[in-house]
Amino acid sequence: MQTRIVGPVARTLRAAGFLAVLSALIWPVQAGAIALAIDGWVGSGAGGLSVPAAAATVLIGGAIRAWLDFRAGGLAFDAADRTIARERDVLLRREARARSGDGSAAIAALIVQKLPMLHPWITRYYVAMVRVSVVPLVLLIVVFSISWIVGLVLLAAGPLIPIFMALIGIAAEKASRRQLAEIGTMNGMLMERLSALLDIRLLGASDRVTRDFERRADALRNQTMAVLRIAFLSSTVLELAAAIGVAMVAVFVGFTLLGEITYGTWGVPLTLGQGIFLLLLAPDYFNPLRDLAAAWHDRAAGLSVVAELEEADRADRIAFVGNGVPGQPLDGPIRVRVSGATVDLSGRVLALPDFDVSAGEAVALRGPSGAGKSTTLAAILGLVPLSAGQIDVCGRRLDADTADDWRSRLSVVPQKPHFADRSLRDYLTPRPDADVSIADALTLAQACPIVDRLPDGLETRLSESGGGVSGGEARRLMIARAVRMDGDLLLADEPTADLDPQTAAMVIDALKGLKAAGKTMLIATHDPALIAAMDRVVTVSPQNMDGETGA
Repeated sequence: MQTRIVGPVARTLRAAGFLAVLSALIWPVQAGAIALAIDGWVGSGAGGLSVPAAAATVLIGGAIRAWLDFRAGGLAFDAADRTIARERDVLLRREARARSGDGSAAIAALIVQKLPMLHPWITRYYVAMVRVSVVPLVLLIVVFSISWIVGLVLLAAGPLIPIFMALIGIAAEKASRRQLAEIGTMNGMLMERLSALLDIRLLGASDRVTRDFERRADALRNQTMAVLRIAFLSSTVLELAAAIGVAMVAVFVGFTLLGEITYGTWGVPLTLGQGIFLLLLAPDYFNPLRDLAAAWHDRAAGLSVVAELEEADRADRIAFVGNGVPGQPLDGPIRVRVSGATVDLSGRVLALPDFDVSAGEAVALRGPSGAGKSTTLAAILGLVPLSAGQIDVCGRRLDADTADDWRSRLSVVPQKPHFADRSLRDYLTPRPDADVSIADALTLAQACPIVDRLPDGLETRLSESGGGVSGGEARRLMIARAVRMDGDLLLADEPTADLDPQTAAMVIDALKGLKAAGKTMLIATHDPALIAAMDRVVTVSPQNMDGETGA
């Protein structure tokens, strides 16, 4: 699990850890200079160091440590940024090519809120691991060379920190996972409620939705407080262990210098300089252990994120056919032929109807909701791979070699309106070299009055779901965009769904205009009025989905 995160940046993290160790090992030199200066100043040591020399040593050492810490931090942050960027890129590319069953809110929460939680894990935990494996051992050797009792005190107190850290870390990781799950639930709920906001207001359910949000927010707050409680508890326990260790060293040094304790050194009385040196080293012995303990919570949160990433890796996905890049329009007269085709939707095998669509035809896919009309359109678009059978387009088999070129000949009107964050003029220009002007496309789609009443006309920016226009107006704008795509075959998915009869009639008239202009159309719908406007009908049955034509 950790190899996935650390492996690609291991070299950078090793360099950061090495610089951090060098920085930590400068302190014994500074502490020795301070101890010698005080020893000489008091007059109890013949080899004392002058105050200016000690000050210079401390200042130079401090400057070097600051630079080393700066470089180590820069390397660690660079490793973290690269790791998060890599994982984010993997998620975005994979979701764009092969979506899983997770909703967009869950994916957005993972990308925007959870991936950044890897940052403190990478920048703190791995550097702390390198320091804790070197610095305490070096300091123990130095301390043992002066006093075996102080060495034993530190050796006994030091392991208490990792032990408590491991025990509390188990609870911390569980609490972090519960918190992450609650964040995903909160985001999913938010997206669902926002998408249904108009219905919620029409049904008078605003108060109920508000109460639901309050309950979810309280649940998230409780999970967050649980993580914080564990963090504060572990901090208290670890600080207590370090404080006891430093206090015992201070007691030993104090009573030894007073002459009350006459053992604990290697046959030579403890000098004032040595005692001060031991007192200065004792807290620094615990610092790497305390840093590791603090970073252990970051590790717990990071492992929870990695667990979600690996769960996303294992999720069933449906990848589209082709590379998803612009291609050259496929040669040959427009024609679609579906024969014996089935798709596997996460374990559910769905048979598609057998039918043909030739140039200039207007064909309706009719069937109850859930029968497979949208799936049939998606398969013809190459957005759903076949598990059996085949689809022929322009006389060639639709596969990875032809899918991108085939999509270059299509215009699409999706079931749900979607507008990018750009001006309506840019939205209506999917192809810079389109033969049809924006004005002609709007006229054909009967959408000129829509643009005329917008505050900024073609420079207006609509919301993602078309806020600022009605559902029927949004669909007519999408039809205008499809006209500007200048595809030889128009695929439309339920273009009159959820519209009142008058608005639906305007959309149907716009599609009739495209039909009169000679466009080939394949439209999934259960609207009798739209079906009547088509040349023929293919019935999609949820049982066997055999093709059937009619008037």
